[in-house]
Amino acid sequence: MTDLQAIFSAVLDWAAHGLVNASWWQLVLLTLVLTHITIASVTIFLHRAQAHRALELHAIPSHFFRFWLWMTTGMVTKEWVAIHRKHHAKCETAEDPHSPVAHGIKTVLFTGSELYRAEAKNQETLKKYGHNTPDDWMERNVYTRHSALGVSLMLIIDVALFGAIGATVWAVQMLWIPITAAGIINGLGHWWGYRNFEAADASTNVSPWGVIIGGEELHNNHHTYPTSAKLSVKPYEFDIGWGYIRALEMMGLAKVRKTAPQLVLGSVKPVADSQTLEAIIANRYEVMANYAQHLRRSCAVELAKLKAEGAAKTATWTNLRVAERWLHRDAEKIPSNLRTQLDSAMDSAPVLKKLVTMREELRQLWTRTNVSAEQLVADLQDWCRRAEESGIAALREFSMQLRAVRA
Repeated sequence: MTDLQAIFSAVLDWAAHGLVNASWWQLVLLTLVLTHITIASVTIFLHRAQAHRALELHAIPSHFFRFWLWMTTGMVTKEWVAIHRKHHAKCETAEDPHSPVAHGIKTVLFTGSELYRAEAKNQETLKKYGHNTPDDWMERNVYTRHSALGVSLMLIIDVALFGAIGATVWAVQMLWIPITAAGIINGLGHWWGYRNFEAADASTNVSPWGVIIGGEELHNNHHTYPTSAKLSVKPYEFDIGWGYIRALEMMGLAKVRKTAPQLVLGSVKPVADSQTLEAIIANRYEVMANYAQHLRRSCAVELAKLKAEGAAKTATWTNLRVAERWLHRDAEKIPSNLRTQLDSAMDSAPVLKKLVTMREELRQLWTRTNVSAEQLVADLQDWCRRAEESGIAALREFSMQLRAVRA
């Protein structure tokens, strides 16, 4: 074999296998690892640290995340942060850069990256929402000025390591964030899933186990507590991004600034006081989520009564089934075409009507801003007294729980 033939053979072998000569399953595993590092960089650095200041990062992980995102996404920190902050500020309105409520689920799900690029050109958005993001020499002269250079470098590295199939690995890397973040989280995360809390927007938790998208699956939790570094709040939920943050914190490479408040119950106080009020307001989202559970159980009790009386499948039964699904939701989240059925359900079950009325009275403890703290404490005490004297077991049980809340 001549030298030329040997060189040609070596080139063909490299094109077929690359420098690492990985098998197909190793390629799949490596691709998943690479894309997961990108997801971790987005959720830890861009989202939780930069956009919401939920944690502080040491220079070492901070510079690594910036460099990795430059190579795998080409996104500019200031642009991403500004667009995300505007999303929270203008959520579900026409000004929201990527709301499925405003723009339609198909638009956000399939063209979310185009919405991002269009908003990134809006200088007013960058000026108003992009403050306090990195502005050093590397950011100005490399990451921002040459944002396309990084992804080109990533292509060269992938092809060099894996051969021709490296181009496919690179393509998956480039598609990963547009599909998972721009599409699934910004799209499905405001359209489908479950809700722990009645946040003011349409945010949902896509899955209770935040692994594939770094914990961002817990989107309703995030919109309820946007400055929390931890996105999981229920015992059955898992946020892998929080695990990475805790690991960085234990190594002295991160400092958590804030997490979601935890509802703590102690012994039941004889009378609710100012500390009780303070604790209820601090944990108001969890308090209202617990109230919603009592409301749903009360609907189930009313349905059981009808079934025992042989009145199943009647109009009242149908209305109560609708109430069981929707009555615990805030009024503005209930479809208008169901209001008549819900009103009929409450007319047929005064217990439900009382629960809804007292829920709105309870909400006034933190929505009225022109009332003194002393008056609010008195109102809370009156609410608890009326709840416990109502003869409704769910109200009495919930009132006693309120009197056990601790700051």
